[in-house]
This record gives sequence, structure tokens and C-alpha cells, in this order.
Amino acid sequence: MPRLSHALVAALAIALPSAASAASPQSFKGEYTVSFLGLTIARSTFSSHYENGAYAIDGTVSAAGLAKLFDDTRGTVSSKGTISGQKMVPQAFRADYTSGKKVSAIDIRFANGAVASTQVIPAPGKRDPNDWVPIGAGDLASVLDPMAATVIHADSLDQVCGRKVKFYDGEMRADLTLTYDSKGMISVPGYKGDTITCRMGFEPVAGYRKGRKALNYLRNKSRMMVTFAPLGQTGVYAPIHATVGTQIGTLTISARRFEAVQ
Repeated sequence: MPRLSHALVAALAIALPSAASAASPQSFKGEYTVSFLGLTIARSTFSSHYENGAYAIDGTVSAAGLAKLFDDTRGTVSSKGTISGQKMVPQAFRADYTSGKKVSAIDIRFANGAVASTQVIPAPGKRDPNDWVPIGAGDLASVLDPMAATVIHADSLDQVCGRKVKFYDGEMRADLTLTYDSKGMISVPGYKGDTITCRMGFEPVAGYRKGRKALNYLRNKSRMMVTFAPLGQTGVYAPIHATVGTQIGTLTISARRFEAVQ
């Protein structure tokens, strides 16, 4: 997202509950802690509801622990759309957040599988054409917003990895690739069972400044690992743990709760 650390955005983006493919109403809840060098810096909660081929996800994110003393950032995010086969088809995404006295918002609307409009408040400043990679006409087709981008529909746990996701956060278009790393087990409130861990690759496509050190690190050096677990018997898998390597340390996201709710 514009004006936020792309590493933190990547971390928060993968800490989202996923969608269910069944027609019957289903709801899920995920609570996550984001830590840096062992210290809690943020907490997030996401609730999602799926019914008759449509989904709605709402969440809150806020700074926590010592980080709150230096950057009291908090916000809300929402995403809605439909489910077609094994794919999410977003309709709208919105993020509203405050950092101190600064208020910001991102609003993305979709139509026919592509981005129809983007509004960023405050509006981005003028870009230097010498080092800015602009978004082209075809870059925003068949993309997912930051929340829908983490939904994995698969026939089994073994098939979760081995895919590429086209991601758009309101400014930058990037590709996220998932490759198999390992299998395991995990136990958190609401879930105890098998998991699969994928290594996540990051490749900026457009909407970014060339030579930016943080992005170059994420693309070339960062070790990003995402562990997925099933949401009941839906055939859908959501992140339950993740780590994102940055230039100054590792961000860790851990689920405090991961469950279906009535």
C-alpha cells in the first residue's frame, strides 16, 4: 500500500482468512500478532463471511507494544466479491488508516475481472519519469487486492504451493509466487492439524520506483515463508504463520486464533 512499508504490507496481506467455496453460509475468524525481533509491533483481526458464491472480509489492524509509542497506526480494511470456480473475483477493496494525525485511505473498484478505478488519499505526488515504472494498460487485468490475493483454493494440502498470484495494492503491481518448502503440524486455538509451508517470491511489475532498496531486498534477498492450514472441509487454505525477511530483521506473523465460527 502507498506510504506503508512494503514488507509490513506483505506480512499483513498474508495474514488473512480465506474464502469458502460451498454455497451454504460459512464464517471464519483469524486473530494475528505481528512481531519484529521478538517484540510485538501490531495486532490484527479478520472476520469473513461466504454465502451463495459471494464473500465479504473485514478486518482491523493496529500498532501494539513498544511500536505504539513511536507510531500509533491503526486502520480498517474490507474486501468483497464473488467466487468463480477456484478463483476469487474481487469487486471492491478499501483500507482506511490513521498514523498520529495523518489520515489515509485506499479505495479500489473492479469490473469484469480488472481494476476499474483507484482512489488514494492523500493523492501521490508527482513521479519522476526517469526512475518510476508506470502501470501499463494491461497490468491491472485479472489482479487481486491485498486481501483476496492470499486465498488458496486447492484439491489437497499438497497442491497449495506451486502458483503465481497477480497482486495490486492501489499503487504497485507485483507477482507473488509460492513454491513448496515443507510439511508440518501446528496447534493454535481453533485449529490443530496438518500444515504446508511455501516459500514466497516477490517480483514488482509496475507502479514502483526503480532502485528502491527495500523492494530490491524483497525481490532478491528476502526469505519469505508462509504456512497454510485448511479451513474446515471447504477445500480452502489460509495462512496460519509467516515470516518476512527485511533489511533490518525478520517480521513474524502468528495466528492467535484460527477458526470457523457460527
